[in-house]
Amino acid sequence: MDAGAHERGGAEALRLDVSAGFRFPLLVLGFVSLAFGIAGGLARLSPLTVPGTAIALHGPLMVSAFFGSVISLERAAALGRPWAHAAPLSAGLGGLCLLAGFATAGFVLMVLAAAVFVLGGVAVMRRQPSLETATLLAGAAAWLAGNVMLLEGRAAVPWWIAFFALTIGGERLELSRYLKRAPWVRRSFAVLVGLLVIAPLEPRALGIVLVVLAAWLFAFDLARVTIRQDRLPRYVAACLLAGYFWLGVGGALMALATAYDAALHAVFLGFVFSMVFGHAPVILPAVLRVRFPYHPALYLPLALLHASLAVRVFVSAPLGAWGNAAAIALFIAVSLCLILVKGRG
Repeated sequence: MDAGAHERGGAEALRLDVSAGFRFPLLVLGFVSLAFGIAGGLARLSPLTVPGTAIALHGPLMVSAFFGSVISLERAAALGRPWAHAAPLSAGLGGLCLLAGFATAGFVLMVLAAAVFVLGGVAVMRRQPSLETATLLAGAAAWLAGNVMLLEGRAAVPWWIAFFALTIGGERLELSRYLKRAPWVRRSFAVLVGLLVIAPLEPRALGIVLVVLAAWLFAFDLARVTIRQDRLPRYVAACLLAGYFWLGVGGALMALATAYDAALHAVFLGFVFSMVFGHAPVILPAVLRVRFPYHPALYLPLALLHASLAVRVFVSAPLGAWGNAAAIALFIAVSLCLILVKGRG
C-alpha cells in the first residue's frame, strides 16, 4: 500500500473510531426518554408524580425519542458513516426538548432524525438493492411519515406501527435469507410490504395486515429453526416467537376495533420490546464494542414482560403496566451485570 492510501485508510479508521466514541452518550440520550416515557405511561394509570410533558407525550418519547434513537444508532453503526449518527442525536435531543416543554422543537428534531434515517436507508439501498433493503427503507419512510403527522397534529401511531413492522420484518427476512423456501414465500412478503406502506391510512386494515405478517413470521422465520438450539440462539428465538404472538394479538384487536390501548401495547410492548430483549446481546457488542455474554438470567425479564403484558391486556391495565416497567428495569439490570461483570471475565 502506498503512503497516500495508508493515510487515507488511517483517516477513515479515525473517523469511525470518533463516531463510535459518541455512541454511548447517544444511547444514554435515548434512555433518558425511555425512563420518563415509562414514568409518564405509569402516571396515566396510577398515582405517580412526574412532569406533565412525560404524561402527555408518552408515545413520542417511547417511539421516536427512545426506539428511534436505538434503531437509528444501530443502523448508523452498521452503515459506518459519521453523518448517519445525526439521526440518533436528533431523536435523543428531540426527547429532551419534549421533556423541557419545547414540543414543537422536539417534533422538528424527530422529523430531522427520521429524514437522516431515510437517507441512510437510501445509501444502503443503492449499495445493495434487494427486497430486504427496500423493506428497511420503507420502514424508515414510515417513521418519517409518522413524525411529520405528529408535527402536524395528526394521527402518527399507525405509521409508527408500520415503521416497526417493516423494520423488524425486513431485518428478519435478511437474517432468514439462506433458508430454503418456495419462491411464493418471498413474493408474499413483498405483497405484505406493499400493504404495510398504505395500510396506516385505515387502522382496521392495518390490523389485518399485522395478523397476516405475524402468521408469515411464525411460519417462515429462522426462529423456528434456532428455537431447537441452545443458549443464545434459543433465547433469541424465544423472544422472537413470543413477539410474533403479540403482534398477532395486537393486529387482531385493531382489526376488530376493540380495546385500542391493549392493541397498542400488545404491539409496542409484546412485539417491539421482545425484539429489543432478543437482539440486545447481538447488537450492543457491535454498536458499543462491549462483550455481552449469554446467561439464563436473561429469561427472567423476558418471562416477566410477557406475563405482565397478559395481565395488562386481559386482566388489569394498571397492574400489568407496573409489571411491564419492572420487566424493562430488570432487563437493563441483568444486561448491565452481564456486560460489567461477566463481560470482563
